[in-house]
Amino acid sequence: MLTLILGGARSGKSTRALSLAKGRVLFVATAEALDEEMAARIAAHKAERPAQWDTLEEPRQIARALRAKAGGYDTVIVDCLTLWVGNLIEGGGTPAEWVAPLLAAYQANTANWVVISNEVGLGIVPENQLARRYRDALGVVNQLVAGAADRVTLMVAGIAVEIKGETS
Repeated sequence: MLTLILGGARSGKSTRALSLAKGRVLFVATAEALDEEMAARIAAHKAERPAQWDTLEEPRQIARALRAKAGGYDTVIVDCLTLWVGNLIEGGGTPAEWVAPLLAAYQANTANWVVISNEVGLGIVPENQLARRYRDALGVVNQLVAGAADRVTLMVAGIAVEIKGETS
């Protein structure tokens, strides 16, 4: 099962994802600690996760890293597509080219996947070209993953609103 959890900043996405994890868990982190504030955020997220979970830190090549990682996981959590797209945006390619290997890795895997992403298309149009390109690319990535997902949940102020699939 592929679950996509969308929402704004601090909407409860990560908390929801953690609650869906069962069995042996691989947590795929896409964030990079490029400054002290981000390092502190990463440390806080790590502290929220159970110590027995495995962590794979991969800011760009998620599919390749997952293929190289041994199987046997019941749950794979990818946190998050938002930062992943930010890491990829300057490197070329299209959202479809980025997502295809990720979805292929999911399909080749027996684990349940929980993928987190921000919904950034609800605000104003950004004033600079890079920000507009990023917003548009993330929107397409979210659409592609949502289209393949069995379940899509929108988090609003800590409340899960089921958009697609079974309710919990």
